[in-house]
Amino acid sequence: MDRIPHIVLHLLSVLLLPPLLLGVINKTKAWFAGRCGPPLLQPYYDLWKLAQKGMVFSKTTTWVFRAGPVVGLVTALAAAMLVPLGHHPAPIHFPGDMILFAYVLALGRFFTAAAALDTGSPFEGMGAAREVTFSCLAEPALFFGLIVLAKLSGTLSLSDMLGGAVLADWGSAVGPLMLVVASWFIVLLAENCRIPFDDPNTHLELTMIHEVMVLDHSGPALGMILYGAGVKLFATGALLVAVAFPLKVGSEWVDWIVFLALMAVLAILIGVVESTIARLRLLNIPKLLITASLLSAFGVIFLIK
Repeated sequence: MDRIPHIVLHLLSVLLLPPLLLGVINKTKAWFAGRCGPPLLQPYYDLWKLAQKGMVFSKTTTWVFRAGPVVGLVTALAAAMLVPLGHHPAPIHFPGDMILFAYVLALGRFFTAAAALDTGSPFEGMGAAREVTFSCLAEPALFFGLIVLAKLSGTLSLSDMLGGAVLADWGSAVGPLMLVVASWFIVLLAENCRIPFDDPNTHLELTMIHEVMVLDHSGPALGMILYGAGVKLFATGALLVAVAFPLKVGSEWVDWIVFLALMAVLAILIGVVESTIARLRLLNIPKLLITASLLSAFGVIFLIK
């Protein structure tokens, strides 16, 4: 396949599939609860409904509050452009892009927290404080995992260290890669505000983390936040799938189908996790994030010879 069709498929996947991923998660949770649940395409309907509504802005807010949803969406899309999909190089790839991937997501988090603080609400400030605190504990796990992949592949580009390179490394470094997969799955749940760290459906004052930061957004701004969250889930999920299941059939079209099927399996797995375990107490969340960092750190140690 030429590079241009691959880039088009990459863009279409990033732009169209994230809401479907959320729909699969919600459908899985509904099945575990013995309910029919919302339609699989319900996230698309919600985004369309929000796009048709108006926006309400408090007089106390500044441009930071308006920029938060926009920057959050743009940074999520930029991160998705750095992750290779279906064993093909990402549209944007260069040595060191793994650092850009981590910090472009951090930039989106910064503006989301800044927008929450811009409202002047102590309630949203509480959520912003929790968000940045837990992210400080999750980022080391991500970077230690990237160090493991960089050590194995000898490159600092995500497109070169994932896919076929990881498939060869599973034969010689099973232990470190298994530790990275376990660590990154924990980071995936934390970064995307999923149970056991956060519940995107809760509105309990003492337990909300991410949800509390976006309570004052409405209309298209809220739609951008929800869509950006789906894109971020898709990007981080694709990163995990590329490490955990580097399956390469040989046919480029079949590789794309396999990748999309694995993303659906990941969404089902997230739904199963959220249906079978309870949300952690806030005091226990740092312990699990530190455990994720230690798992990736041990992966680095095992590679030191």
